[in-house]
Amino acid sequence: MSFVRMMASPLTAMAFDRRCWLLVLSTVLAVVLGFFAVPDRLAFTVVSHAGYWIVLATFVLWLRSLWQSFGTELCALRWRAVDWTSVGIIALGGIVLLVHETFGFKIVMDELMLLGTSMSMHLDKTVLTPLRGNDIQGSFVILEGIVDKRPLFFPFLLSLLHDLTGYRPANAFILNGTLTFVFLGLVHTTGRLLAGRAAGWLGVLLFAGLPLLGQNATGGGFELLNLVMILATLLLGVRWVEKRDGVSLTAFCFSGLLLAQVRYESVIYLLPVAALVLWVWFREGRAILTWPVLGAPLLMVDYPLQHRIVFDLRESAWEMFSKPGYTQPFSFSYIPENLEHAVKFFFGSVTDQPNSLVLSALGCIAVPFFALLVIKRLRTLSVETPAVVATTIFSLGFALQFALMMCYFWGKFDDVVIRRLSLPTHLGMVVAILAILPQFAAAAVVRSLLGLAALGLLARSVPSMAAHAYSQEYLPGKETAWRRQFIAAQPHPDYLMIDNDATLWITHLVSATPTVVAVKRKADIAFHMRNRTFSAVYVFQRFNIDPDTGRMTLREGDDLGPAFVLEPVVEERLQLLTLSRISRVKEIRAGDVPISTPDPGTHVVPKSRAEIEAARKLYLDNFMKQLP
Repeated sequence: MSFVRMMASPLTAMAFDRRCWLLVLSTVLAVVLGFFAVPDRLAFTVVSHAGYWIVLATFVLWLRSLWQSFGTELCALRWRAVDWTSVGIIALGGIVLLVHETFGFKIVMDELMLLGTSMSMHLDKTVLTPLRGNDIQGSFVILEGIVDKRPLFFPFLLSLLHDLTGYRPANAFILNGTLTFVFLGLVHTTGRLLAGRAAGWLGVLLFAGLPLLGQNATGGGFELLNLVMILATLLLGVRWVEKRDGVSLTAFCFSGLLLAQVRYESVIYLLPVAALVLWVWFREGRAILTWPVLGAPLLMVDYPLQHRIVFDLRESAWEMFSKPGYTQPFSFSYIPENLEHAVKFFFGSVTDQPNSLVLSALGCIAVPFFALLVIKRLRTLSVETPAVVATTIFSLGFALQFALMMCYFWGKFDDVVIRRLSLPTHLGMVVAILAILPQFAAAAVVRSLLGLAALGLLARSVPSMAAHAYSQEYLPGKETAWRRQFIAAQPHPDYLMIDNDATLWITHLVSATPTVVAVKRKADIAFHMRNRTFSAVYVFQRFNIDPDTGRMTLREGDDLGPAFVLEPVVEERLQLLTLSRISRVKEIRAGDVPISTPDPGTHVVPKSRAEIEAARKLYLDNFMKQLP
């Protein structure tokens, strides 16, 4: 028996060594493919045609590992063992967040682009955001699109919902509404692990009282999914430290991979994931590896490829033009200004900012103490609980994410577009609060904090969410809601819309083309007007109003030129000095000659069936080529 053990030991060590070398090899191969070997043109093809399948493979392997890890426990779960009080608090918190905000697209450029990508994933499993699309006899076809800069996990999940329930733009709100309850459940679980049942309730109440979370819970963005994946990865890290087996490692690592595919900066959290894996290996004295983990680096290849074809080839993707005076996306020189704006957000008035004064105050008090606690625990990790170990190491991710935002040229938390980027920081603050609670032995401390959180929710947060004055300054969001009302009012979506935000209309299955394209292809649009392809042709435009003279001027990029003769249909002043208008295109002219009216001439119909079929084919070919 001893001889067998002596022979098995080196064989086992050799197997682990071989797997370690395979992990190194797959990592090097992923780096070479992602950053060097694949040319730009091929990178576009890989991302657009393989991106969906890469995320699908990652997601399936993650679900498989979760079932392998938790399946037995879930099957053994009994309803009587469920903490129904906590379930009720989670449900109540989620309801509060959802009922006081209107469901709609809040941050337009993010949310509509994500919806558009999910649409192409649903229709043909490609990663494209549509720019031109047409309804052709009841079948909607995307004619042109781009690979967007936003990572793929959120549109992938949304496309799965489309697959299961049918395509609807409102599926984005269903997904985020569901994720709201999942997130609050994970918050409760985290608090319970760190400081007990009441601490879990405290975490739920603190987030239920954050209007910013409610704003995103009722929107179509990826912020809720980002929060869910951060906490899910943290909790799976706790399980990895506790179990130290291959299944928990796979679940933990693949959760980190999917987290990196939610938001651009979430790739930062791969650092604490790697650190926690290495710490357990060091404590065990061996490298625990599974075959899925060995191939995991290759499942991240699409991330650098997407970054290259978007940020490296399209400088406009950084949106530097939106903030004149800035010359680089990240700089340490931005930190003082961004910190000042962060303070203005966390402690601003309810009419200006969707903040929570209770969460901000408690978080700012807790973070320094939590930092000291982390420094202390780094020396005693070997004797700490799995929850403490994972939270201590994961605090690196929260710190790095906040530091990156402070170095970002547009990292101003009080900006109407950027507020949502503070949500991971809010999560870090809540984790800090929950982590230091065990340092206070008196149960009265937690009860007092629960009362304070409940008071803040009822006295400040609910009135703030009910009024949502903080969202009125964001004109693109209001215009999007107004245009969606126009869509809902039309009996049939058989019209063509000309709008530089064409993605909005396409994702609502309305034929649309950008204004800049319509100007270049006015002859094609005139052809379709002559042939009654569309019941009407509309154009959306925004006018800026001079406060002194009252003179209205078109927004840059909205002018179709003198060739288009327009008739106003509906208009509304959504802000004091702007007028949003939808007009009908009455006719298109070439000089003084209308080119969009039917030809009054008499044409001879060929008698030969072959000639008729040839003419029909020629017409259809011409019809397709001239689709706007």
